Amino acid sequence: MTPGGTRTQTGGVTLPATTGTVTAASFNVTGANSYTYSITLPASPTTITSGANNMTVSTFTSNPATTGTLSGTGSQTLSVGATLNVGASQVAGLYTSSIPFTVTVNYN
Repeated sequence: MTPGGTRTQTGGVTLPATTGTVTAASFNVTGANSYTYSITLPASPTTITSGANNMTVSTFTSNPATTGTLSGTGSQTLSVGATLNVGASQVAGLYTSSIPFTVTVNYN
């Protein structure tokens, strides 16, 4: 999923029809007007599990990409997307991570 919320598939994966809203992660960054901040995304894949079944989440991306600038109200929305690596014949289930990924924002 892109930071804009667009889902795509490759390698024979079929996207299911969804009920409800599918969105990228979204954070509100606040501070002084016109100040900048840097963004650090996870460099390593995160493993998610459902029982004995695993998938990885990797290639994290964000909008803005590496540096943001706070607008007139001193805020900006930071959206984060990633790639879900689905294996062949992946078992359906509720996949969770015991070690969540970290997005770091450093105010300049």
